[in-house]
Order: sequence, then structure tokens, then C-alpha cells
Amino acid sequence: MIKNDKLSGKNVLITAGAQGIGESITKHFIDNGAHVAIHYFSSADTANELVEYAKNKGQNAVAISGDLTKEFHANSLVDKTIEVLGGIDILINNAGSLVARKMLNEMEAEFWHKVMDINMTSMMFVTRAAAPYLAKNLNSSIVNLASLAGRKGGHPGSLVYATSKGAILTFTRALSTELGPLGIRVNAVAPGLILGTSFHNTHTTKESADETISGIPIRRAGNTADVARAVLYLASEYDGFITGATLDINGGVYNM
Repeated sequence: MIKNDKLSGKNVLITAGAQGIGESITKHFIDNGAHVAIHYFSSADTANELVEYAKNKGQNAVAISGDLTKEFHANSLVDKTIEVLGGIDILINNAGSLVARKMLNEMEAEFWHKVMDINMTSMMFVTRAAAPYLAKNLNSSIVNLASLAGRKGGHPGSLVYATSKGAILTFTRALSTELGPLGIRVNAVAPGLILGTSFHNTHTTKESADETISGIPIRRAGNTADVARAVLYLASEYDGFITGATLDINGGVYNM
């Protein structure tokens, strides 16, 4: 792994940082010398293993549970991060879920609000709580996890998920304008087919994955490290000139 000296000693908060893409992001930050606050909802064992992994490298780390759709939990997550790490330089908003596939004619208001809250409202809660601490630094960085579904609309049954991920793209652009004067850059990544995650293990059939891969110019699916490297790049350029941008990670299947 290529070392990024810009991340050494930085304090990083990663939501849903103990499974799938989030786990890879967390491990990459640790391997590059960062101190980490690892939010989790159900992956306590992995979160605690990552804490030990960081501490064995001489870095500070904490695992914090919470339901980020609840404002109090989001605020508590940031408070605990500050208590343990002493500050926040980088925020990675990774929490999100498809939950289930539902077509428009199956859509209940309760399900719509649930998915929007998991993917979008929780991001707003955490970002709002973290922003004052990010602003205390000369330069800080936020990276939001969107999705190719937010660009293309997703596969059938992902209407609300795709809508929420599209909202994250707009959230990122708007927030970059609002927080830029405070020294906070805000960017997003939009992963395509990333296999080996609970998301695709649950919601994507092998047949669907094979069909998608056949249309990817580089003829393979992505993996979690592909996303983690891109996230680290955007996060580490906290003194750079990139903000309000979305980096597409899809093997060339969709270009903007």
C-alpha cells in the first residue's frame, strides 16, 4: 500500500466504518497513520478488531455504536469522537442502505422515509454536528458516499435508494459552497458495482452481476479497496483545490 504522509496523525470519523466499503476505508486510514473513530450499527466485533488494529500501530481509535437516523445518536457520535480523539480533521459519510427493492406501485410512505433517513437525513445530522469541529482546523475535508445509482437511477426496485443517492450529489455540491469559506472541502464518490459487500451479497444476483460486468469497459467488478483509495485521495487533499466534485468509480461504465 502506498503511504500518504498527509494523513499521518489526522483525526478521522467514518460512519458505518466496520463493514464492506466502510471497513476497507477505515483500514486504509489506519494503515496511513490516521487516528480513527469508527461508527457502527451492528458490526461490533469488526469495529472492535479495527480499534485493536489501530492501537497496535500506536494510533488512537474508538468504536462508537448508534442509529444515525436519530439526531441524538448522531450528536453523541460526534461528541464521543471529540472526547477520544480531541478533534476531527476528516469526516467520511459512508452509512447507507438499499434496505429492500420496491417498485413505485409497492412504495409505502413509511419505507420511503426509512430509506431517505438512512441515506440522507443521517448524513445531514452527522455533518451538521461535525462541521463546527472541522471548521476549527486550517483545512478539513468531508467525503460523502453516493452511488452510480444516483447518476443512472439504479436497477428496478431501487427508486428511493437511487433518489437518496442523487440527493447526496446535490448535498455535496451545495455544502461545498456553504462550508468552503470555513476551510472545509466537500466531495463525493459514486461507486458502481463493488462486489464482496453485504449490499451486493444481499441485493444483487450472480446473473445480474455478470450482466453488469459484461458492460464494464475494463471487464471486472470493483472491490472495496478501489473505493477506499479514492476516498483517501479526496480526503487527503484537504489543502487542495478540489471541492464540490464527485469521483465516479465504475470501471468506465458511466462517464460524466
